[in-house]
Amino acid sequence: MRPDPARRQAVRVVVVDDDALVRAALTTMLDGATGDDRDGPRRLDVVGEADDGGEVAAVLDAHPADVVLMDLRMPRVDGLEATRRVRARPHAPEVVVLTTFDTDDEVTGALRAGARGYLLKDARPDRIVAAVLAAASGEAVLAPAVAGQLMERVAASSTAQARARAALDQLTPREQEVARLVAQGASNADVGRELYLSVPTVKAYVSSILDKLGCENRTRLAVLVHDATGS
Repeated sequence: MRPDPARRQAVRVVVVDDDALVRAALTTMLDGATGDDRDGPRRLDVVGEADDGGEVAAVLDAHPADVVLMDLRMPRVDGLEATRRVRARPHAPEVVVLTTFDTDDEVTGALRAGARGYLLKDARPDRIVAAVLAAASGEAVLAPAVAGQLMERVAASSTAQARARAALDQLTPREQEVARLVAQGASNADVGRELYLSVPTVKAYVSSILDKLGCENRTRLAVLVHDATGS
């Protein structure tokens, strides 16, 4: 029998967007929604909202959260600076960027600032729910369009590229295949289907790769792969 999501602690979410209609739509969509994380069904609770990055700290002080769903383009404090501030907090919540721009320099900046997930605003509701749950579980989520079009914009000097290539050379050929797919935004299940591996085997490969390369999460791995390839 699968665990009852009502009996598991809900994932607390703060929604940050300067568009009141977008905030309302996201709150309506996410509050009370359920989806699967790695341990089974889990519910989302929207505990707070902010219409600017400068308000996020106060909202989090009043309403501790597990995940902040962050817009980038806001008039006073943008999502890039807000992400830095959120990630600098003690016991910092994760940040999932939700943006309209699929080739925006600010998104690559947010990647460097520590955001764990990247989605476009035209993503399906179930994809957004899944991304929030994954981030709460410590997993990185990259929309394929973001992985393909934004990650390639992460500038890598020739020295950085050489270091990245040397790091990837530590991996076995199979690990390099797994790392390449992860950098393209593939989930563990996607990697398994592509390489004919079980999901537990993929998880073991990813864990080994992160350990060998000293990457704290899949997002950092994706940056390293794109730095190495220059694309």
